[in-house]
Amino acid sequence: MKITFLGTGGGRFATISQKRMSGGFRIDNIHGFNLHVDPGPGALIRSLQYKLNPSQINGIFISHCHTDHYNDAEILIESMTKGMIRNYGHIIGSKSVMEGVEQWGPSISNYHKTNSESHTLTPDKEIDFDKFKIKGTPTIHGDPCGVGFQIDTGHTKISYTSDTKYFEELSEYHKDADILIGSVLRPGDKGLKGHMCCQDFENLIKEVKPKLAIMTHFGYKFLKENPINAAKKIKWDTGVRTLAATDGMCINIDYNNARKSYVKTLKPRAIPGKFSDEIFKI
Repeated sequence: MKITFLGTGGGRFATISQKRMSGGFRIDNIHGFNLHVDPGPGALIRSLQYKLNPSQINGIFISHCHTDHYNDAEILIESMTKGMIRNYGHIIGSKSVMEGVEQWGPSISNYHKTNSESHTLTPDKEIDFDKFKIKGTPTIHGDPCGVGFQIDTGHTKISYTSDTKYFEELSEYHKDADILIGSVLRPGDKGLKGHMCCQDFENLIKEVKPKLAIMTHFGYKFLKENPINAAKKIKWDTGVRTLAATDGMCINIDYNNARKSYVKTLKPRAIPGKFSDEIFKI
């Protein structure tokens, strides 16, 4: 199993400027299941650049109705279904993403839901995919229906906070996580409404006690500083291996000890080219 970051920027200004990419991340080989998480702007093009076949995903997860999380979802659904030719795959999203709630969403058209199995995920709801389970976790964010998740593969638990402010009960929903992925928009101890800052994430790590913690979804102000230095400080303070994700970072998960997982950085390739010409042969 591996986790590949196709974008580590978050928030409006980091996304608009593309100071960091904003394509979300992929978790590949969850017992053979490949999941693209929060495919924001550029998710398709970054998949091609990093030679991750967008037609070889089995599911797409969208946490909430903000453009930096859902923008490329529909084109990835078309990739997953071979151009809407075959019935295949799973679309997992919050109630706002899948159904629409007040001014929020829906973010996926009825047409794009016709060829895949749709799942509305809410906090505490668990979806059983036979070889693994995914449970919804709550957020406090602009979209009132936003969700994170915890995936239980049987040997490893992976938690993703998505965009949320820190709140007292948050750690309970991510407890027992081996790998904790947090959206951390701001440095230091001053967060932005509906988002975590570094100090918030450090507090969460101390409570959850994962084997590996990963920060991503950095805002423009954070990127003016050095997230890697912030991750080093959190590691020093908590004793937990903490990474500041970078675009193209790929983590090969060690099932026996997630803290020893191997990290490398992929090199982007120029496209179009031979790879993008061949991947969609039907």
